Amino acid sequence: MNRFKRITAFEAYEKMQSVPDVIILDVRTAEEFAAGKIPGALLLPDYLVNQRAEKILPNKDAEILVYCHSGIRSREAAYELASLGYTNVWDFGGINAWPYERV
Repeated sequence: MNRFKRITAFEAYEKMQSVPDVIILDVRTAEEFAAGKIPGALLLPDYLVNQRAEKILPNKDAEILVYCHSGIRSREAAYELASLGYTNVWDFGGINAWPYERV
């Protein structure tokens, strides 16, 4: 079943603090990523998820927190990851609503 879960920024932040080895996945463009990101985020632009996810994210059972700018691309990327067999995908929307640290 192609499932992922939608969570709030607060819930994502809690997971970042409490889950060892959580993956924070930024699915924006390289230019957006360079302009500011959530600390520790890994870049995988949404349009490359289908082609590169299995190489960049080999553990399909890893906890993956997905975000973009406003939440549209993160939802699509989370769905794509779930379609590829990833089992712990969490979409927390856009960095535009992220009230915590950015670098």
